[in-house]
Amino acid sequence: MTLRRLAALMLIAVAAVLSGCGVNAIPSYEEQAKASWAQVLNQYQRRADLIPNLVETVKGAANFERSTLEAVVNARAKVTQTPIPPDILTNPEAMQQFQENQGALTAALSRLMVVVERYPDLKANQTYLTLQAQLEGTENRISVARRDFIDAVRLYNTELKTIPGRWWAALLYPDAKEMAQFQVEATVTEVPKVDFGTTTNQ
Repeated sequence: MTLRRLAALMLIAVAAVLSGCGVNAIPSYEEQAKASWAQVLNQYQRRADLIPNLVETVKGAANFERSTLEAVVNARAKVTQTPIPPDILTNPEAMQQFQENQGALTAALSRLMVVVERYPDLKANQTYLTLQAQLEGTENRISVARRDFIDAVRLYNTELKTIPGRWWAALLYPDAKEMAQFQVEATVTEVPKVDFGTTTNQ
């Protein structure tokens, strides 16, 4: 009985030492990065869900530029129809394709917002104003989610590259792979801005 208690105490002591040495850091950072990625996907999906109503509302404006609407519709279709592979977090090519598709949709939406400036009736349409506000809020949430994901991946990848993380990866997590970083040109990820005539020059 005494030996069992001693063995149990030793196991607890070893576990405490290992915990203090960061043995759990890799799986912890990995789960954090995956959770952050899920939030990125959620916000992009929210944006995609808003677009059909936005397009229908804008389509009602007389003589609205058809090419601008088609660009948004086509970009959304590419985003929603391109499958996301299960290994996207460790697949740089798949991550780059995902970013390019989302960036193209962001750019198309930005152009749409600029064109709307030429249509006073649309700028006074309550349905459009509501959708535009929801879209802008979603773009802001996308920016925050993307930032959190970038930071989570940085922590995870750094742990795999540095000591003692490299040791733990070799000993306990041989399947752990660096994650693809999420980077998009700043000009592509700008939140669409619309001036409804309320801004005055100082």
